Amino acid sequence: MGKIYYNGCILTMAEADAAAEAASAPEAVLIEDGRITAVGTLEAVKKAASGPCEMADLHGRCLMPGFIDPHSHMVMNGQMSLCAPLQGCASYGDIIDAMRAHIAADHTGEDGLALGFGYDNNFLAEGGQPDRRVLDQVSETIPIFILHVSAHLACANSAALRLAGITADTPDPQGGLIGRLEGSREPSGYLEEAAMGMVQGAIMGRMKADPAAVLGGMQDSYIRHGVTTAQDGATTAGDLALLQAASAAGILKIDVVAYPLMTADGAALMAANEAMAGRYQGHLKLGGYKLVLDGSPQGRSAWMSEPYLGGDPDYRGYPWLTDEQVSAYVSQAVGEGRQLLAHCNGDAASQQYLDAYERALAAAGARDDLRPVMIHCQTVRSDQLDRMARLGMIASIFVGHVWYWGDVHMRNFGPERGRRISPVRDALDRGVAVSFHQDTPVTPPDMLHSVWCAVDRVSRQGNVIGPEQRVGVYEALRAVTVGGAYQYFEENEKGTIEPGKRADMVVLDRSPLAVDPMEIRDIQVLATIKDGQVIYQR
Repeated sequence: MGKIYYNGCILTMAEADAAAEAASAPEAVLIEDGRITAVGTLEAVKKAASGPCEMADLHGRCLMPGFIDPHSHMVMNGQMSLCAPLQGCASYGDIIDAMRAHIAADHTGEDGLALGFGYDNNFLAEGGQPDRRVLDQVSETIPIFILHVSAHLACANSAALRLAGITADTPDPQGGLIGRLEGSREPSGYLEEAAMGMVQGAIMGRMKADPAAVLGGMQDSYIRHGVTTAQDGATTAGDLALLQAASAAGILKIDVVAYPLMTADGAALMAANEAMAGRYQGHLKLGGYKLVLDGSPQGRSAWMSEPYLGGDPDYRGYPWLTDEQVSAYVSQAVGEGRQLLAHCNGDAASQQYLDAYERALAAAGARDDLRPVMIHCQTVRSDQLDRMARLGMIASIFVGHVWYWGDVHMRNFGPERGRRISPVRDALDRGVAVSFHQDTPVTPPDMLHSVWCAVDRVSRQGNVIGPEQRVGVYEALRAVTVGGAYQYFEENEKGTIEPGKRADMVVLDRSPLAVDPMEIRDIQVLATIKDGQVIYQR
C-alpha cells in the first residue's frame, strides 16, 4: 500500500534557493514501494497513486529529505558506547570517579581492560592531560586507556604503558608523540596520534566487547537524529566484518558507506570486496579510500603552516605521513579510479593533499569523475579553496567546531586565523561543493546543530566566531542533504524529494526556514523514514 504525506511544510530541497523552494512548495508526497512516485498538489498526488494509500497527516509539521552523514566512524560509535563516558567530566577528580564506577560496574580485574572516551583537556579545571599520574589513582594494576573527544589524543596508566613496553628509551613513532614527565624521558602516559596505536595494539586484545552490544550502540543515535545514510570512515578489516555481519543479519536500518583506511591494508580490503565497491549489498557499500594526514586543532596536533600561539613559538603540529607516502597513496587511489577522502585539519595538511592530488592527476591524465574529499577543512585557506574548486574537490566541513571549540581556536590561532575556522561562506562563494559532518562519535550526529552552527557561528562562550563566514539557512540545509548525496555519487537517488528517488525522509516539529535562526538547534526530529518505512518515531 502506498502512503501520502500531506498538510505540512514540505521542503523538497530540489531548488537552488529558498525563494524558489517556497514558490514551488508541494502540498503532498506519494510513496510507493520505497520510492517517491509523485510530488505536487494533494489532488494530483491522489490521482497518481496506483492503488489504495495510507494518508499521513503532517499536522503542519515539516517533511524534508533524510539527512546524509558525509563523514563519521559508525563502528567506533558502537565501540565507544561501551566505554566509560567522560564527556561531562570537568576535572581530574570527575575522570577518576567515572573510571572507578565503570570498573566496578563491569567487574574489571587485572586481566581485563578499562576504557574511557570523551574527555577534553580544554574544559578540565586543571587545564592539562589526565596522564598516568591521574589514572594510577584509579588503578596501578588494571590497564586503563582513555581517549580524548577528538580521538587523536589519549592517556594511559602505568599498567597499560608496561603492556605496551613504552619506556624512557622508546622513541616517538612517525606521526606521533609520547608525552614525557617534566625534566626526564620517562613516559607520562599522554599519547598523541600514532603513539596511541602503540598502546592500543598491546591492550585491545583484552577487550571483551559483545558484538551485539557494539551493533546496538552503533546506529541508534544516527536514526534518532534523522540520518538515513551514514559513513564508517577509516574502516579496518574488523570493522568491515562487523558491518557485513550486521548487514547480512538485517540489523542495519540505514545505508552505510565504508571507506577502508589506506594505511591499514585498505587496498587489500578493497580488492577482497570489489563487489561492494560503489554498490550496496543490503545497506552496505564501499565508497573508496580514506587517509589521515594530521591531527586535531583543539588538541594542537593539526599540522599548520604558521605556528600555534602559546608554548613553543615555532610549534606547528606535525604530519602523519611523508610527502612521498601521501603521493604514493593518492596516486594509487587515482590510478584505481577510487574516490579518496583525506582528513586535513591544518592548512599544511591541506597543502600536502592538494599538491599530491594535482601531481597524481597530472601523471594519470586529468579526470573530473572521482569527487575527492577534504575532510574537516578547519583551517583551509582561500587560495586552497580556489585549488579545490579547480580540482572538483569536495569540502566536507566539521562546522560544529565553531560551537564546540571556537573559543579554543581563537586562543590557539589568534583572531585572524581563528575566525576563519570552518570557512563555509568562502567555500560556497568559490563554487566548492560542500557537505557538513559531525565526526561521530566525536560529537553527536546532529545535522540540525551543524546547520545552526553554519548559520549563526556562535561559540560555547557566546562569542560570534567569524560572522563573515555565515551562510543562509537553505544553503546549510542543502549541505546536509544535497551535498551529502553528491559526495556519495547518489544525487540521482537521494538528497531531494523528487519522483523516482528513494523515500528517505525526516519529519521535524518545525521548518528550519520558519523559525528564528537561533532556534534551529532546538528543532526536534519526530520521525525518520528509510525507503518509505518509519524506522524512528518520537
